[in-house]
Amino acid sequence: MADLAFSTVAQGLMWSILAIGVFLSFRVLDVPDMTCEGSFPLGGAIAASMIAAGASPWLAIAAGAFGGLLAGIVTGILYTKLKIPAILAGILTMIALYSVNLHVMGKANISLLRVDTIFSTTASLLHVSNSVAAFLVPAVLLFLCSAFIYWFFGTELGMCIRATGYNTQMVRAQGVNTDTMIIIGLFISNALIGLCGAVVAQNNGFADVGMGIGTIIIGLASVIIGEVILGVDSFSASLAAVILGSVIYRVVIAVVLYMGMPPNDLKLFTAIIVVLALAAPMIKGKVNVGK
Repeated sequence: MADLAFSTVAQGLMWSILAIGVFLSFRVLDVPDMTCEGSFPLGGAIAASMIAAGASPWLAIAAGAFGGLLAGIVTGILYTKLKIPAILAGILTMIALYSVNLHVMGKANISLLRVDTIFSTTASLLHVSNSVAAFLVPAVLLFLCSAFIYWFFGTELGMCIRATGYNTQMVRAQGVNTDTMIIIGLFISNALIGLCGAVVAQNNGFADVGMGIGTIIIGLASVIIGEVILGVDSFSASLAAVILGSVIYRVVIAVVLYMGMPPNDLKLFTAIIVVLALAAPMIKGKVNVGK
């Protein structure tokens, strides 16, 4: 049971990198970006292909993040320059990336068994078990990503991006190019998502062209659960809420699976969790009114 709890928290930390990316697009930029379901497997596809070819697994992570960054730029250009609605722009990029991922891998999936990954190399370097490495690697990556995001969005450029999401017309009136701000925000968001895809692929031991299905719901569930529990009174609190929400989501999933829920029902269960989290403020308000 202790091993299950340890691995569940590790999974939560790993997936919280994706959740931060979703948080940046949906909450900070206020752009409903669906690119996530294409940039996530793109990161995994690039990383798996490079590792299978003998490249460093750490370099493969950076390449996966760069692939996500490019996907975010494409969506940003479709949205800002071609004036395609945000949801449709993300869906178009996501659909195109399905073919791109097939070309990157050369087939539908790539196995990473019996090759070095960031987890096996870390375990060997630090002389620790694979389970400890599976916790340390995402924890360190999450810390670095969170520290960068917190620092960057406190800079002048980062504040302009946040202001663009809050009130586009006001920022445009101040002479700021809001299109550029949106593109920068989207490529940072999808770079994190691609990075997460590269890490998850190495953790799972394979990359698959369909591994991105449902990732947007996972990210939104983490964001919403965290916001309901911690609130969003500051940017740092929002980041902490996203990470906590990701861990709680993984704990809930692990508990219901442990209790015997069929794995085929996970997507349905996740959707129900998101609905309940979204409806929680309204339900709480009605309860308070009734009192």
